[in-house]
Amino acid sequence: MSTTGAHGLSALSDLRVVELGVWVAAPSAAALLADWGADVIKVESPTGDPMRNVFGSLGIGGDLPNPAFALDNRGKRSVVLDLRDADGRLRLEELLDTADVFVSNLRPDALDKLDLGAEATVARHPRLVYCSISGYGLEGEDRNRPTYDIGAFWARSGLSSQMADENGNPLNARGGIGDHITGLAALSGILGAVLEQRHTGVGRVVEVSLLRTGAYVLGWDLGLQMMLGKVSPAESRHHNQSPLMNPYRASDGKWFFLTGLEADRHIGAVATALGRPDLLEDNRFANASAIRRNRTEFIALLDGIIAQRPLSEWAERFERAGVWWAPAQTPAEVVEDPQLLANDGFVEVEGGAVRSVNGPVTFSGVTRRATVGVPELGADSDEVLAELADRTRRPGD
Repeated sequence: MSTTGAHGLSALSDLRVVELGVWVAAPSAAALLADWGADVIKVESPTGDPMRNVFGSLGIGGDLPNPAFALDNRGKRSVVLDLRDADGRLRLEELLDTADVFVSNLRPDALDKLDLGAEATVARHPRLVYCSISGYGLEGEDRNRPTYDIGAFWARSGLSSQMADENGNPLNARGGIGDHITGLAALSGILGAVLEQRHTGVGRVVEVSLLRTGAYVLGWDLGLQMMLGKVSPAESRHHNQSPLMNPYRASDGKWFFLTGLEADRHIGAVATALGRPDLLEDNRFANASAIRRNRTEFIALLDGIIAQRPLSEWAERFERAGVWWAPAQTPAEVVEDPQLLANDGFVEVEGGAVRSVNGPVTFSGVTRRATVGVPELGADSDEVLAELADRTRRPGD
């Protein structure tokens, strides 16, 4: 990994972001801004962001390394302020006076109690881009309902039911996925508002919720529901309407996906790789419509053939025949994937031989060096507060 060249975007080098965030959604958006060159100040309570002790809260043990917290909080400065105290609130207001962006995923009622609601804060700081990330939005009877992403993003949006197993059991998703997608949505909104802020000198409220983001992700199915009054239910792999877009298991127990969406286009290559050119002469599988009608039988046939060889052999055959496919990798395989490594999928963290997952965006001309690690709780309080005092002493500032 190269360690020379520009770090971050020059357009963000003077962007100051104040984050009052906990857990994942808001911290993840702010962490990407820090990755890209912004000065991100993470304001924490005296007990810190609860994500710092996520393993302890799960009863696993609080002394384990915390790569989840590192992913969403690297490169920031940590300032401890007790916002229940008048002096702490004053210091936060002083910070907001110097900030371009304020991002928070505290519940709306908690922010209102601190006089940090969206409208009130922007009224005091008219240049500020205020990003609200919530579970259910700033309006409606459930605006203050507590939730994590499994509740608002997955369950209530319809995603978990549309991804149910063959017995109708809703998907119980891995942690942080909905939060990170929502964080990306917030990031795009923040940057759009910053562009306008730099043009007009005026800020505005950017609102993002887990529920709306989940609904957007499921937008195809929800669109069908609204237009046609129905949508296909979740399907098991044995009845998938697109058998060439389906997972299969090789003889060594390893899973992979065929990814041939256009069945008419891809069936020839698949038949060749399977050593079954006769499938092209079978009326049951003659075209996309026939394959769909006879999908259960076709999937069972493919299962029987694929179960005869290990994945390494199928990989060679697929590549030779031009089959579209992808291995269903384990995390242990993903972190050593040569394609991810070739495209800077991971980043080194300063202070040791530690890797973290990189953000999803690369900018030309910006060299990715080892990233600054996670700040200790309150590590930058004195520095940041001294900067505030220095600003008040400078004439005309």
